[in-house]
Amino acid sequence: MKGGFSRFRGKELPLLLIVIIGTIILIWAWDRTPFLTTLLPPKEQLHLSQVSSGPNLHTSKDVNATDQNSGSSNSPMTPAQEEDTSPAAEDTEANDKQLVEVGKNGSGDSSTATETKGKQNQTVGESILNGNEQTLDSTAIEDSANTSSSITSTETKENGDAESSTLTEEMNNQNIGEKDLKLKDQLLDLAAPIGSANSSSLLGEQDEKNFTMFMNNQACNYTKGKWVVDDNQPLYSGFGCKQWLAQMWACRLMQRTDFSYEMLRWQPNNCQMEAFKGSEFLKRMEGKTLAFVGDSLGRQQFQSLMCMITGGKETPDVLDVGREYGLVQPRGSVRPNGWAYRFPSTNTSVLYYWSACLCDLEPIDIKNPATDYAMHLDRPPSFLRHFLHKIDVLVLNTGHHWNRGKLKANRWVMHVGGMPNTNKKLAMIGDAKNFTIHSIVDWVNKQLPKYPHLKAFYRSISPRHFVNGDWNTGGSCDNTTPMSVGKEVLQDESSDYSAGRAVKGTGVKLLDITALSQLRDEGHISRFSITASSGVQDCLHWCLPGVPDTWNEILFALISDMSKVQNE
Repeated sequence: MKGGFSRFRGKELPLLLIVIIGTIILIWAWDRTPFLTTLLPPKEQLHLSQVSSGPNLHTSKDVNATDQNSGSSNSPMTPAQEEDTSPAAEDTEANDKQLVEVGKNGSGDSSTATETKGKQNQTVGESILNGNEQTLDSTAIEDSANTSSSITSTETKENGDAESSTLTEEMNNQNIGEKDLKLKDQLLDLAAPIGSANSSSLLGEQDEKNFTMFMNNQACNYTKGKWVVDDNQPLYSGFGCKQWLAQMWACRLMQRTDFSYEMLRWQPNNCQMEAFKGSEFLKRMEGKTLAFVGDSLGRQQFQSLMCMITGGKETPDVLDVGREYGLVQPRGSVRPNGWAYRFPSTNTSVLYYWSACLCDLEPIDIKNPATDYAMHLDRPPSFLRHFLHKIDVLVLNTGHHWNRGKLKANRWVMHVGGMPNTNKKLAMIGDAKNFTIHSIVDWVNKQLPKYPHLKAFYRSISPRHFVNGDWNTGGSCDNTTPMSVGKEVLQDESSDYSAGRAVKGTGVKLLDITALSQLRDEGHISRFSITASSGVQDCLHWCLPGVPDTWNEILFALISDMSKVQNE
C-alpha cells in the first residue's frame, strides 16, 4: 500500500501539477487571447446563464371578490330614457360579487399586504410585455443580486426597514461602464419577449436598440397611487361648460356648498402622469375618432372629456356629426342614443353611444310599441358592427344595469345563439353579465387584426357609495371628507375581477379606475340631485368636474404610451 502511494506520487503528481498550472493559465488568458475567444464562449455568457435562470416573470394572484350591495327594481322606462332619471338607472344586483372594494378604514387587505411586501423586498420595476403587465419575482431578484452587485443592494436597518437602490436608477446613469454592460446583458436576457441578449458581453447595434426599447417601455402603472391636493385643479369650471355638461351633473349649479372634491388630483406611485391639455389631446388624435360605448357612467366620461378638451369654454366651431353615426333622436324619444362631435382644427371626433348592457338589443315584434327586446348576450351592439372601422380609440363599459329590476323595466329578454336563453347558469344575472363582458371583449379582440389603427379599452366598473341603505331605502353619501385621505392604492389586480379576467391575454387594455374611485365617496351628486325623488340620493353618478376627469387623464396617458411604443 505504501509502495503503491509512492508509485502514484512519483509518476502521477508531476502530471497533475502540469494540468493545474495549465488550467490556471487558460483561465487567465481566456478573454485576453483572440485564439481562445474564438474557441470558447465569453465568461459573461456563462455568468448570465446562471442569472437568467433565477428570476421568473409572474402576475399577481387573483384578488378575492367581495359583495356589493344592490338596488331593487325601478319604474318601467325605455332604453332611450334610462340615463337621467335617478340613481336607480345604474343599480347592481345583490349577488354581483365582481367588485373588490377598498375599505373605508384602509386600502383593503390586498393593498396592505402589497405595501408590507413592498417595504421588505427589492423592486426591479414593471415591464409591459405583449400587452400584459408582469413583474419580476422579488425572491428570485434577491438570488440574482448575489451574482451581480450592480443590480441592486439592500442595507437592512435594526428596525427592519430596507433602503434599496433600484435597477431603474442604475440604468438612468449615462456613463455606462463595464458593470453596466453586464447589467444590460442580464436585462436583455430577462426581457426575452423584447429581444434576446447577444452571446457577446459587448452589445451589438440591435441589442442596444432592444435595451433602449426595454427601458423606455417601463410604463407607469397609473392604477397605483394616491389622491393629492392640487391648486391647479379642476381642469374646467363647474359653473361653465354648459355646451357639453348636463345640468344634473354640474354640482356647482346645485345647492351644494363644499367643493373641495374638485381640488384633488390622482398621483401615481413612482412616476408622473402627463398633464392633460386639450390642444395636445387634439394634436395626438388628429384625424382620429374616440368613441365611448356604455351606460350613463360612460356618458359622464364623454361629457367630462368634452369639457376637458375645450376647457369648459364655448366652442361654436365644433361640428355635430351625429348623423354620420346614426345618432339621431328617434320619434317619440326623449333624446338620441348618443352624440358625436368633431373639432375641425384637427379633424378629431369624440362620440358616445348608449349601450348599457354592451350587447345587441333587438325588438322581438317591431310592429308592437310595447314589445320585449331580445338581449343577445353573445352579440355586440349593432352600432359597433356598423361603425367599428371608423373608430380609432374605443372605450367600453357596463355593469350597473345588470339586475333583474332593470331587465324587467326595460323589457329585456336574454337570448343566446339567436334564441331565448335556456341555460340555467346564464339565467343568473352575475353569470350573464360575465358571459357578456367576455363575449364583447373577445369579439373586439378578434377585430383588432382587421383594424391595426384601433386601440380598445374596457373601463372597469365605477363604484357606488350608498351607506345605511340603497338608493330607494334611505341610503346616503353625505360625507364631504373623502375616505382617500392618507390612503393609497397598492394592489396589483383590478378590484373589478370580471373586467380583469375578461381582458387578460387579449389586445383589449383595461382602463382600471375602480380602486382609485372607491376612495372618493365624497365626489357623488348625493342629495343635491335635481332629478331624484325626495329622500333619494345619487351615490352612483359623479359631480363634474370630478372623478371622471381622472379617468380621462389616465386614458390620455395610456393612449400616449401606446403611441410611443408603436412609433418605436
